[in-house]
This record gives sequence, structure tokens and C-alpha cells, in this order.
Amino acid sequence: MKVLFIDTVHPILSEELSALGWECIHAENETIEQCKALLPEMDGLVIRSRFPINEAVLRTCKNLKFIARSGAGMENIDVSYSLSLGIELFNAPEGNRNAVGEHALGMLLSLLNHLHTSKQQISSGIWDRFGNTGEELDGKTIGIIGYGHNGARFATKLRGFDVTVLAYDKYKSGFGDDFVRESTLESIQENADIISFHVPQNSETIYYFNEEFLDHCHKPIYLINVSRGKVVKSAALVKGLKTGQVKAAGLDVHEDESTSFDLTNTTADLQELIRHPSVLLTPHVAGWTKESYFNLSKTLSEKIQFRFLAD
Repeated sequence: MKVLFIDTVHPILSEELSALGWECIHAENETIEQCKALLPEMDGLVIRSRFPINEAVLRTCKNLKFIARSGAGMENIDVSYSLSLGIELFNAPEGNRNAVGEHALGMLLSLLNHLHTSKQQISSGIWDRFGNTGEELDGKTIGIIGYGHNGARFATKLRGFDVTVLAYDKYKSGFGDDFVRESTLESIQENADIISFHVPQNSETIYYFNEEFLDHCHKPIYLINVSRGKVVKSAALVKGLKTGQVKAAGLDVHEDESTSFDLTNTTADLQELIRHPSVLLTPHVAGWTKESYFNLSKTLSEKIQFRFLAD
């Protein structure tokens, strides 16, 4: 088996596949065109988000048996065409779910207690105790939209607080327990003080949070988005902040990101969010920690070996 690595991942994946006698070809520093030229000879492909694996690319993959994505989202891969060619797809949401859950909680606590703005103010010589009076998380209702690996782990991180957790997932049911209440979207919009998105990006979720969504929220909300940038329409968020329907927002992902998750161009709406004191931004790093860097590759190694060594 020949496996092409076009993105940098933790070396444990290459080490464990090499130990099987597989040939691992590292093209992380090669150009995109050079990577594509190697694909016809490859049995496996390891990626993050360097370039889209679309139908045009896949048509050149004569021998490809699997694609392994170091991460959770699969929007950079033409999933249906891959499966039609008999190519197995692996991702690793288990590998970074803890990182995402902790990051979401950290963002929320920072917003509630003005931690990000307090540091900036003090650095500028401003000591404003009254203006930085916080809100406690206890007693609030949190709505989690999307209850896969990341949404469920965020709920786990909330168990130390006296909160009500409502969770909605269009494609899952029967997951409620003594702490998490399985809910409808309408119930979340009616009751939640905080709404956190944990959904994949697809045709159903692009601009999930828009003006209409916000109009159906009965309370002013805190918004958290650690899923994909295009889940939240920036213009709707800017409007919500101006009207007070959104009290604050924590965004790890941004509408203007490219398919490779870079941010080279920004719209006027994103510039306004960058300047807004009630918006906390991070550069798409919720799932990236020292621990998750290892866990993502280890998870992929286990899945690949389970599939191909079981034959």
C-alpha cells in the first residue's frame, strides 16, 4: 500500500502505517500540482484542508482505496463521488472533540466575564470594575445545536455548572439523559440564553444562523460557533449585536475563511465583528491542541488498521 501525505499530521500515523510495511510518501512541502501528479499511484491519501478533493481530482485516482482526513469535517471532499468509486472515507471527530468542548466553554466563560476585553483595557491603563461586571453561567439555559462528538463533549464540560442543557440534532434521537434534555429547535429558540453550534457544513447548515433564526429567539442570546464559519451569517450577527438580540458572540470559525481555512480577505461585516468589544474571535483553533494533534492521527491509524487488517 502506498499512502500519500499532503498535509502535516502527527507522525504517529505514518509510523504505524510504515510498521505494517506500507510505503508512506510525504508531499507536505510539494506544490498542489506535484501532489496531484502523484495521486494515480496511491492507495491511500491523508489530508487536512490543503485543497479540495473534488471530482476532477478523484478521476485521476485510479488505485485509491481510502482518504483519511485529520479532523472532523468532510466538506473538502466530494463524499458522494468518492463513495461511488468505492473509496473509503475516514475522519477523526473523536480525536479533537475534547479540545473543541473545552474551547467552547472557555469562550463562553470569557464572554460572560469580559475576560478578553478586561485584559485589553488594563493594558491601555483602564481599570473599569463596574463596566466589567460579569454574568454567572449558573441558572442559564444552553442550547446545543448538533449533538455529535463535539456537541456531546461540550455538554459534558457543562456538567459542573447548575445549568439547563437543551440539545437538538435533526439526525439523532434518544440521546437525552439526566443532564441533557433532547429538544426541538423551536424549544431552544424559545428558552435558551446561550446557543452553541456544533454542526457540519453542508447545504442544510450554510447560514443556519441568519436573520430569520434570530427573529425566532425569544431572549437575547450569547452565541458560540466552533463548527464551520458559513454556519453563521455575519451580516445577521452584526445586526443582532446592534439591536441587542445578540449579547455577545464567540467565533472560532468565520464566514470569510477559504476552503483551506485561511483568512486572507475580510468583508465589511467581518471587520465590524473584529472591532466589536462583545465578540471574541479565535483563528479556527478550537480543535487544535497538543493532545488533539496526536489523538487525531492515532484515531485515523486505528480506523485504517481495523478496516484493512480485518480483511
